[in-house]
Amino acid sequence: MSTADIPEETIRNILDQDTLKWVFVGGKGGVGKTTCSSILSILLAQVRSSVLIISTDPAHNLSDVFQQRFTKAPTLVNGFSNLYAMEVDPNVENDDIGGNDGMDSLFSELSNAIPGIDEAMSFAEMLKLVQTMGYSCIVFDTAPTGHTLRLLQLPSALEKGLQKLMSLKSKFGGLISQVMLMISRPYTMTRLFGFDDEFGEDAILGRLEGMKDVIEKVNKQFKDPDLTTFVCVCIPEFLSLYETERLVQELAKVEIDTHNIIINQVLYDEEDVESKLLKARMRMQKKYLDQFYMLYDDFNITKLPLLPQEVTGVEALKDFSRNFVSPYQPSTSRGTVEDVKRRISTLKLQLEDTEAELDRHRKGKQKV
Repeated sequence: MSTADIPEETIRNILDQDTLKWVFVGGKGGVGKTTCSSILSILLAQVRSSVLIISTDPAHNLSDVFQQRFTKAPTLVNGFSNLYAMEVDPNVENDDIGGNDGMDSLFSELSNAIPGIDEAMSFAEMLKLVQTMGYSCIVFDTAPTGHTLRLLQLPSALEKGLQKLMSLKSKFGGLISQVMLMISRPYTMTRLFGFDDEFGEDAILGRLEGMKDVIEKVNKQFKDPDLTTFVCVCIPEFLSLYETERLVQELAKVEIDTHNIIINQVLYDEEDVESKLLKARMRMQKKYLDQFYMLYDDFNITKLPLLPQEVTGVEALKDFSRNFVSPYQPSTSRGTVEDVKRRISTLKLQLEDTEAELDRHRKGKQKV
């Protein structure tokens, strides 16, 4: 591969792709997904008319990163006029589904047998966004890899579940009616399909049939590389490399495009490091960085430095965002005169200590 063919080590390709509608950011837990997705949404807000960032992780961190309280409704991020954020709870409590008596308990079990029912809330919000198309681009700050893969498979899973439910109507019409009555209770399928408290069986089936078109639309958009992409976030360690490879393979199976990898928490030899631990960690990271470049030579790989402090607050996010659009440069190439003088002074002291040690050895040999 020639130098001209090597992908740029930034995320500019995402910013320049103005057809993108859905951007998923995911990876192993603890690698900095929320920080990366937040910065990506900030950069997209600079080139798009309106951007929404959604957290689908049960342990939400968007509020902590932006230092602003977010809820399940889109909220304008402080300091922006076109960036919104929301935190969606993907879980549905059993108490919201059924009561304590035997029949409600049975219906609760039946509803939980429908694929994706526990994540229906997340998908409900997504479907609303598909229908309204109110945002130019939507960024998903996802949960760790396993949960994210289930979320991406949710459109197909729900479609199959609804088809199975409707096919049973001819055999168990009365029971299905009771099941539909139960799953339409508040905070479950009522919000998903927009039903009122009182409705007829035919209305439900008609609405379910209509939802198939919306679900098929979501599936098509997710599989269209012009509309959807997935950004993998990782760190230069074995487990993260393995998880990233698994994620890329699973995304290929569900036909979701991915061509960007962000490698976070990279150690750079910015000063003459004396710590043996840091030197060992840098050697280890270099080994896995080489493997990343070998495995994903056609990906845009962006490396981010490990910082001595956390990146929280809008100003800190904006400041760190420059590393997403231009490759990070270690500080050794931009040292000040004071830094050079300080280093020369340190080297002189080390030289004096070495000379003194050498003199002691010479005197010892003369005595022998």
